[in-house]
Amino acid sequence: MAKRVSSIKRQTKETNIVLKLGLDGTGSYQIDTGIKMLDHLLSQTAKHGRFDLTIKASGDDEHHVAEDIAICLGKALNEALGEKLGIVRMGDATVPMDDALAMVAIDLSGRGYCVLDLPFKRNDMRGFPTDLIRHFLEAFAAEAKMNLHGRVLYGTNDHHKAEALFKALGRALDTATRVDARASGKLPSTKQRIER
Repeated sequence: MAKRVSSIKRQTKETNIVLKLGLDGTGSYQIDTGIKMLDHLLSQTAKHGRFDLTIKASGDDEHHVAEDIAICLGKALNEALGEKLGIVRMGDATVPMDDALAMVAIDLSGRGYCVLDLPFKRNDMRGFPTDLIRHFLEAFAAEAKMNLHGRVLYGTNDHHKAEALFKALGRALDTATRVDARASGKLPSTKQRIER
């Protein structure tokens, strides 16, 4: 099987992003976005998704940095999947984090769509606005060309809610990106086509 890796560079007037993603990794990561909470959340996705992920990012504010990382990560995922032959395609996970419970379901369908139910209490987690979590996931789903449904079912601590959500994202991606030996070389679609 060919290595499923992708490297993306994005430089704009607002940000400078260098990202490398390996789908068949061990969960190792080196993430420096300049936003400690975003580093923490993305490290959870990599660790629990068993992806190897390297991100070096800088920018003029947290909104632009988070958005452009989401764009790069989505592009990298889509590129690393290639033709998507033999992948499981769909995955879901429900993850607890102390008082919080979050669920993510995805379909690597070639169609970007995002539905989120994220009842955060405040709009700040150590300098990272919680409304950027929604924006990050929407941009990620659009660029990865996948359906992404995420829901925080309950919880009292916003940090725990966000962490459970990003862990669930990693677990769901781990399942959906796996190559299924029973579908060797076949496209997981009755249409025999998935948009890239």
